[in-house]
Parts: sequence; C-alpha cells; structure tokens
Amino acid sequence: MPDQAAEARALIDSVQYMTVATADEAGRPWASPVWFVHKDYQRFLWVSKPDARHSRNLAARPEAAIVIFDSTVPMGTGQAVYVESTVEQLEGEAEEHGIALFSARSQDKGGPAWTPDDIRPPAPLRLYRATASAHYVLGANDERVPVTLG
Repeated sequence: MPDQAAEARALIDSVQYMTVATADEAGRPWASPVWFVHKDYQRFLWVSKPDARHSRNLAARPEAAIVIFDSTVPMGTGQAVYVESTVEQLEGEAEEHGIALFSARSQDKGGPAWTPDDIRPPAPLRLYRATASAHYVLGANDERVPVTLG
C-alpha cells in the first residue's frame, strides 16, 4: 500500500503553485493560483495585492480551501493534496519570519530576494498565510482520504 502522506509531502515539495479557493460575504466562490512556500506542510504562504478578489474575500471570510497538484501529468495519473485552512494577512514578527521563508524559496528557484519592505505599505503586495486544519488526498473511487502531514 502506498504511503499517501509521503506522496502528499513529495507533491507539495515539487509544485510551485497552489490554487486558493475563497468565497465572498454572499458565498460567491473564487479560485486563484498563487506561487507559494510552505512551512512543515501546515502553513502555506504567498504574496498578493490586498485589493485582489481573493484577498478581499479572505478579509471578509478567512476560511479557504487549497488544492496543490501537478497539471503536467497524463490524464488519469494525477494526484492532489487538498487543504482546509484559515488565512490571515501577516504583520510584525510573523511577517518578518514569513517573508524570510518566502524569499529563501524564491531565490532557490531563481527568483528575487524579498524583504519586509516588499510587503508593507506603500508596496502593493502583502504576505498571507494559510494554516491547515485538515489535509486530504484522493483515494479509491475519487474519495478524499484524510492524511497527517505534520
């Protein structure tokens, strides 16, 4: 039997984008792909404009669903990690630790270095963190199976 938790961790480590699904105050859904970094498979960080639709949705309703998957695999062979989470815009010390983590992965992938000045006013972007409350993978018959990743 495959180690579903190990497969989920490997997928999260190998993929650079995740989809964040939010809803506004009226419950209208919205999904947005974001470049992300994770901390211990429990916290997922990304930068976005606070006036982006998903950011406005999160300000009104901080619950989000996340899906992380490799869209390049052949049909019928894909796997995904599904995450239930609560999201917050980071500030202060948490913001400084988060942007250091984000910057390290960015530079590791050939991107720029990031500092707190890149995500504080008057800069247009802010740092967001989703904290997972549950993780799932696809099981037999397309059923979501809970996994523990931490």
